[in-house]
Amino acid sequence: MKLTDIKGIGPKTEELMNKVGILTAEDLVRYYPAGYDAYTAPVPIGEVRPGAKCAVRGVIERGVTMRRFKKVTIVTTEIADQTGLIRLTWYNAPFIAGMLKRGSVWIFRGTAAERKGAIVIDHPEVLSEEKYALLTDTLVPIYSLTKGLSGKTIAKAVRAVLDTRPHFVHEFLPDALLHLHGLMEEEEAVRSIHFPENAGVFEQARRRLVFDEFFLFVLSVRMLKMHDEDARNGFPMRKTWELEEAVQALPFELTGAQKRVWREIEEALSSDRLMSRLVQGDVGSGKTVIAFLAMAACCVNGYQCAMMAPTEVLARQHYEKLMSFAGFFEEGTIRPVLLTGSTGKAERRTILSRLKCGDINAVVGTHALFQEGVGYRDLALVITDEQHRFGVRQREALSDKGRRPHTLVMSATPIPRTLGVIYYGDLDISVIDERPKRRLPIKNAVVDLTYREKALHFIDRQIEEGRQVYVICPMIDASEELVLSNVKEETAALRKELPSRRILMLHGRMTPKEKNAVMEEFAAGNGDILVSTTVIEVGIDVPNATVMLIENAERFGLAQLHQLRGRVGRGEHQSYCIFMAGQKSDQIEERLQILKESDDGFVIAEKDFEMRGPGDLLGIRQSGDAMFRIADITKDGELLKLAGETAAAVCEDDPSLASDLYRPLKNELENGPLSNERNIVL
Repeated sequence: MKLTDIKGIGPKTEELMNKVGILTAEDLVRYYPAGYDAYTAPVPIGEVRPGAKCAVRGVIERGVTMRRFKKVTIVTTEIADQTGLIRLTWYNAPFIAGMLKRGSVWIFRGTAAERKGAIVIDHPEVLSEEKYALLTDTLVPIYSLTKGLSGKTIAKAVRAVLDTRPHFVHEFLPDALLHLHGLMEEEEAVRSIHFPENAGVFEQARRRLVFDEFFLFVLSVRMLKMHDEDARNGFPMRKTWELEEAVQALPFELTGAQKRVWREIEEALSSDRLMSRLVQGDVGSGKTVIAFLAMAACCVNGYQCAMMAPTEVLARQHYEKLMSFAGFFEEGTIRPVLLTGSTGKAERRTILSRLKCGDINAVVGTHALFQEGVGYRDLALVITDEQHRFGVRQREALSDKGRRPHTLVMSATPIPRTLGVIYYGDLDISVIDERPKRRLPIKNAVVDLTYREKALHFIDRQIEEGRQVYVICPMIDASEELVLSNVKEETAALRKELPSRRILMLHGRMTPKEKNAVMEEFAAGNGDILVSTTVIEVGIDVPNATVMLIENAERFGLAQLHQLRGRVGRGEHQSYCIFMAGQKSDQIEERLQILKESDDGFVIAEKDFEMRGPGDLLGIRQSGDAMFRIADITKDGELLKLAGETAAAVCEDDPSLASDLYRPLKNELENGPLSNERNIVL
């Protein structure tokens, strides 16, 4: 269904929606809110903190003043309760002065700020106690937006689809499963995630949609594993002395964990079964050299191999490192080439011809490696990151005379061990749980907004010494509802605060070409500060970057913060990570201190899992390269376990989903959102 088929959406609105990834009506109803504006009970004035959106109940103490400044009408007053006093200001709203009388009691709701040592709220909502009582506990959806597109426009369009198209959202789970696990029906869940009547309804809707994402993922993984269990190794590889000599010639010694994992891979490649293996290692643990050894094993044995990276910049960096690594072998043993979307037509034709005849035996690139028209002579191994896992269709498309390639998946996501077996159910797992001794540990600081000036001074000194800096924000644009640091305003602010520094901007709504250009500039040293969303998490390797400042750090999961931190500390210089919280609380402090005290991603993930709970489930949901739309592996561990158990039961009941009972489920796996967004397919 086209967007323009929805009442109220014309070409201009369609274009704006396209910018945030909404291309069809199906995309629209699955464009879940990034958060919710919750009308919570009023807080005592004395407990209001800068940056917090809250409601306060107070009496008008000193009447209301109104004045004009240039062309702006400014209305001010002060309210008080037994715990303190707060100043309120409205702009171009003269009618407010007529509403508020000295001695009257109202509830005011807005975002607090600090000015000249005093707490103020600008342009708060004004509600009577009776009206606020009706709104208490209601949730208003907040969507990730772009300039010109409002949350009201999205909400209105979602309502139009759900109200005018009955059964637009299909149920695919059998009734028995819904009743067994107490799950809300799919259509009701989708409606309620957009328009929850209260927090309880929201939690039920979210539970169903999180279960869906986990269940469909785990089920497809299990079916893929069943498909692979008897797959024979079409590319058996002998162990050779060339690989041992290359390991000895490296300018550093492999850690014990790296040696163990390499032996596991070597054994798997020489066995009689097809290898499907995950190498899971913390940031900086040395996974890349293990991947290169596996590629070398293919080349030495006369086969081809391919390594796919999530961005062109990272692909180029991997290619350059592989070229250097090839120098440890006899000339011509490893013959690498780089193939990306930016490769010119003439060069691409030459590369494709050389791949097909086997002249090239190692190729590094992006998804362009496996587009239509790319053929291989003897592709024995495909190495990908966790976001580009291959399903049956992809493997069969790459197969040569029925010989499917081995797959090696590299992951730095520190999923708690208690959940890893469920999540990576189709893969044998090798874990690199030891860091190279040559890397300096990152120095961490957990601070609040009062530290900002010191942080900027420190950043400026680091740049003066020739280093580079990342600044991470949770949002792209400003939002009226969520007072959080955003890339666009932060970039503008830093350009004023540090006018002599070269400041670049990066976010997920930029085109791949634009993102590539920015990352290339930063990697080449042509930028001092890169202001970015979490899109930077897997996109770039800059050894000269020594500082990362993460704004509103409390809005991210601990595992994601640890992943982000891994972008620094990759070179010879001492590196630093500053976690700056936008709000204060004992819970926030306790969570962030875990990052300060530990640099072990698996320990951090376990702690995050232990501390899970409602927490920030009403908070912002990151967009971009998130593994799921709404599920969070750490917060939703119990649901992942339930999904795993359910998937196992379904596979035992009907392994091929051939019965009428599971036909809707099979259709969802093959044609639903999962089949489009994930590469695990039937």
